[in-house]
Amino acid sequence: ISLQMMKHAWDNYKRYAWGLNELKPISKQGHSSNLFGNIQGATIVDALDTLYIMEMKEEFKEAKEWVEKNLDFNVNAEISVFEVNIRFVGGLLSAYYLSGEEVFRKKAVELGEKLLPAFNTPTGIPWALLNIKSGIGRNWPWASGGSSILAEFGTLHLEFVHLSHLSGNPVFAEKVMNIRKVLNRLDKPEGLYPNYLNPSSGQWGQHHVSIGGLGDSFYEYLLKAWLMSDKTDEDGKKMYYDAVQAIETHLIRKSSGGLMYIAEWKGGLLEHKMGHLTCFAGGMFALGADGAPSDKTGHHIELGAEIARTCHESYDRTRMKLGPEAFRFDGGVEAIATRQNEKYYILRPEVIETYMYMWRLTHDPKYREWGWEAVEALEKHCRVDGGYSGIRDVYNNRESHDDVQQSFFLSETLKYLYLLFSEDDLLPFEHWVFNTEAHPLPVLHKDDGNKEENQS
Repeated sequence: ISLQMMKHAWDNYKRYAWGLNELKPISKQGHSSNLFGNIQGATIVDALDTLYIMEMKEEFKEAKEWVEKNLDFNVNAEISVFEVNIRFVGGLLSAYYLSGEEVFRKKAVELGEKLLPAFNTPTGIPWALLNIKSGIGRNWPWASGGSSILAEFGTLHLEFVHLSHLSGNPVFAEKVMNIRKVLNRLDKPEGLYPNYLNPSSGQWGQHHVSIGGLGDSFYEYLLKAWLMSDKTDEDGKKMYYDAVQAIETHLIRKSSGGLMYIAEWKGGLLEHKMGHLTCFAGGMFALGADGAPSDKTGHHIELGAEIARTCHESYDRTRMKLGPEAFRFDGGVEAIATRQNEKYYILRPEVIETYMYMWRLTHDPKYREWGWEAVEALEKHCRVDGGYSGIRDVYNNRESHDDVQQSFFLSETLKYLYLLFSEDDLLPFEHWVFNTEAHPLPVLHKDDGNKEENQS
């Protein structure tokens, strides 16, 4: 079924928005997100590896031809360094490693080079926004004290290590290793990493900590950097397990109804709220269980299972059986969104991602059952004539669609569903690590100067 869903999403994108970033499935036209500046084709690049894995050969071929002829980075516009890295660089790298087609390697390295000026700051902590023509960077105007954001500068590592590997140019890996150095030198409040870091002074901004938005994928990339290095990156490993220890102590709580959740920390005060984005952490804890300090493996799997259960409850407690953007554990509610602006669902993948990891690592059938519930809900409420749309209020009886088919729906949500119902030998974890946009990157073996060997 995820194959049919992919076909519906892709065919409609092709019909109504081909070459543009995303599809508006209700108005049946293109949607341009400011995150990508004037770069076009986000859905095409994000979907390449999904098309390849699902053996949609014709569609993959068309997508490849579009990339060859039309994917252009010489645009005079400001882009999000983070979004362009995880979707475009990540998508191109995966497409190259899966298909061996040289055009993807070439484009990935070309784009990587265009992102390098973002690191021209006093500390080497990159700017959030970059004009790729002028090379001028800046931070989001709303970010605390002109800071860069932990989840943004902390989610470049996997892609940039691969850019060095494929280009033979060490500069990419050096840039991301330097980010680590800066973080290691700083004092962490209670062992936690605040979401804001000023790239000029090298000091933290506000002491806000989150495993959801603004923080999330930084932690994921510490673990995955170690896994991707064939478990040689001891520094990444230590940073990850130390961080999990601090998260357990300060952020993980149990509700009176027995649901484990990860709260947010604001200068020492807890906010008992969990975002849909935070639900990825169940899969992360489980994926890291194997390398956990001795006697802790079972505990990390248990953490993953508990987070998966809480996130499933957040879905189950809505009318549409799709989870809200954020849900709370206070004022007598548990795993329920209490604010109107947190009740939407934009086709996000994190809960299904966790089901996929939990399934692969435990083979408990409930994860496939829960995944199937999500499929039924997506088909019932999000599928429209012209593709798939997000929902404005998952607690309502009537669908109010937001009219956007996000590129990550094809890249992540549908890929994780497909993997959840596939055999474990499709993209096995011992050989592949998924970037935060679900783009699989190969584990780099240390004896392995030989690219072809590594690819096979």
